[in-house]
Amino acid sequence: MTAFAILGAGSWGCTFALLLARAGHEVTLWARREELAREIREEHRCRDYLGARELPAGIGASSDIAEATQGASALVVAVPAQRLRESLRAWRSAPGMDGALPAVPVVSLAKGIERGSDLRMSEVLVEAGGIDPSQVTVLSGPNLAAEIAEGQPCGSVVAGHDEAVAQQVARWCQGPSLRTYTSSDVIGVEVAGAVKNIVAIAVGAAAGLGYGDNTRASLITRGLAEMSRLGVALGGEAATFAGLAGMGDLVATCASPLSRNHSLGAALGRGLDVQAAAAEVGRTAEGVETARAVAALAQRLGVDMPITRAVVEVVDHRARIEDVTAALLARPVRPE
Repeated sequence: MTAFAILGAGSWGCTFALLLARAGHEVTLWARREELAREIREEHRCRDYLGARELPAGIGASSDIAEATQGASALVVAVPAQRLRESLRAWRSAPGMDGALPAVPVVSLAKGIERGSDLRMSEVLVEAGGIDPSQVTVLSGPNLAAEIAEGQPCGSVVAGHDEAVAQQVARWCQGPSLRTYTSSDVIGVEVAGAVKNIVAIAVGAAAGLGYGDNTRASLITRGLAEMSRLGVALGGEAATFAGLAGMGDLVATCASPLSRNHSLGAALGRGLDVQAAAAEVGRTAEGVETARAVAALAQRLGVDMPITRAVVEVVDHRARIEDVTAALLARPVRPE
């Protein structure tokens, strides 16, 4: 049994706590709100994200970061991508932390590119968290939280620069319903996890407009091409995008109504603006901020990402989805 501290008690953080507890580990969730920590700790419930489901006795919670991380053999970071840097600063400066997080392996569940810095989440962990790069791993794959909470089987990739650390984390995370694999391609896994949320918004918008499977399949396929181009330009491996972190996660996120980014896109397709669409979804959909960050990064690198640009046009410049669709279809003929 390993002691995990999960920093972030949102939908994915609480679900990952369930997954680790089912694998026999001891888990403490750090929650920003004390009332949520108390509900988890005393009532063994996380109603906001897991409904009436009872949590295993091995899951505790605290709103005190020093208490949550005390004695932890590994940290799991599960906060929204654009809030990661400020969270790391707050945690390190909190009473009892002595300016640093525990020197243990870290698993990043955050998916995105930081706006303004163009950094991936593992890079933010190193730069703002003061974490040894060899201790940082990222977990990604077709992992819809609601299905994992139900105990349905799935697979994930754990990527890390240190093979031994990645192997150890993968062994810890593997359980009754999760099959883990390892990779050394941290760049590819993180780029895939970020860009798939953008493509999911585009696919959701197509569904909201009433377009059928041909349109959705075309967007998924061309979205995969965009994802791969950016990942390879940053130093990732092309093969990664054909695996669980690439095509696997892309299909799950684009095809399922359980996906927040797909749901947000569908609301946009029905004519809602981005604020109203986000309010309807009710939870953080990383794809909007990620689209802005990825579009800027792609422009700097000279990588062509027309679907990403189209999403930015819709969410930031109120372009009509029909108009950006027509523009995508009017692009010059070129080799696939």
